[in-house]
Amino acid sequence: MPYGLVLGLFGVLVVLAATFGVAAGSISVPADQVWGILLHRVHPGLAEPTWSAARETIVMDVRLPRVLLAGVVGAGLAVAGMALQALVRNPLADPMLLGVSSGATVGAVVVMVFHLTLFGMFSLPVAAFIGALVALVAVYLLAQSGGRMTTVRLVLAGVATAEVLSALASFFLVTSDDPHKTQSALRWMLGGLAGTTWPMVWVPAAAVLIGTAVLLGVCRPLNLLLAGEEAAVALGLDVHRFRAALFTLVALMIGTIVAVSGQIGFVGLIMPHVVRLLVGADHRRALPAAALLGAAFLIAADLAARTFMSPEEIPVGILTALVGGPFFLWLMRRRAQ
Repeated sequence: MPYGLVLGLFGVLVVLAATFGVAAGSISVPADQVWGILLHRVHPGLAEPTWSAARETIVMDVRLPRVLLAGVVGAGLAVAGMALQALVRNPLADPMLLGVSSGATVGAVVVMVFHLTLFGMFSLPVAAFIGALVALVAVYLLAQSGGRMTTVRLVLAGVATAEVLSALASFFLVTSDDPHKTQSALRWMLGGLAGTTWPMVWVPAAAVLIGTAVLLGVCRPLNLLLAGEEAAVALGLDVHRFRAALFTLVALMIGTIVAVSGQIGFVGLIMPHVVRLLVGADHRRALPAAALLGAAFLIAADLAARTFMSPEEIPVGILTALVGGPFFLWLMRRRAQ
């Protein structure tokens, strides 16, 4: 399939998913009104107001930031997953591999269980981000051996750190004497985008844009790693230094994302494989496609999460796991053949 056609198709999927994501809900807003409200906000002369002020508030202040954040998180997880799979040369690698999400979870759980408000409304994302950074440093130090960091040690350090931090978060939940805080923390751990506001969108959006731009700038080394470490070294790439820098970048992206969305798994595992089937393994072509497909997928998943059992809302992490789990098992069996 031509690359331009694939990108165009994914772009259309993002627009359609975002339109339905903003339009659907307990109070439905027609799609033409959604676009009318957006155009009117861009320039009042582009659309004549035929909607109520309440609907404009629903679109601009309630649903649009949530849809945009879903797109940002989906794109970031897909791009990070593609980069990780190249860095560790393992198609089963996932953005949650480094234990960063577990560190973010501990930070968030501490804030919710102990009701810490040092940073006001930003206390939870700040604590989650700090937890992610602590986990990154721990994994990085544990993976070092003789000044070098091997892929196997990194994966083992990430898995071990994630298990310890997950146990710590569970301990805080079990020993909490406030069931309401425990339930809030548990729902956050399952991943979700409820309560998204505009201030929550900009930091992860900036992190994903900058991180993706950097990854696009190092596509050649990423492509060399896919060919093998020996070939990459022979062509002049300092593999260990490059890996350390890229692991840090990807971990910071994941930590920023998890800080606002909770743990949403399998997006970074599934999307890279779908994209490679359609456009190949060249990261110059695959990374933009993965970002678009990841955004469309998570917007659609979040829409399903909040409408499937309305007025109850399912944590979107549950839906992505239900889709990603069978795909992961299929991929393992396919690799074993």
